[in-house]
Amino acid sequence: VQLQASGGGLVQAGGSLRLSCAASGSIFGINAMGWYRRAPGKQRELVAAITSGGATNLADSVKARFTISRDNAKNTVYLQMNSLKPEDTAVYYCAAGPSNWPSGSDYSYDYWGQGTQVTVSS
Repeated sequence: VQLQASGGGLVQAGGSLRLSCAASGSIFGINAMGWYRRAPGKQRELVAAITSGGATNLADSVKARFTISRDNAKNTVYLQMNSLKPEDTAVYYCAAGPSNWPSGSDYSYDYWGQGTQVTVSS
């Protein structure tokens, strides 16, 4: 399975970005897809996850600002990020795995994308 993430960039605080992640290859068995991020000097953390059935799991820090969605026909997951803050600055990674729950555990994801940089200026 290959995961191709796109959509990162530089944005001012209060702005919006939309990340996309397309899965390809042997995607049979992939259920949960999610976004993680790693900020400088911090551990990787879950941002949001979604199953093929539409169940979602979002971190408390982004729940009111970010939306995760999925197009199963295109094997693509999206992360709409609104009202961005400087503390959202990080490398964002797409992940995919067989879990039937939008898990927040790294161990639930077998495949990882290359990461896309999101920088929010104050």
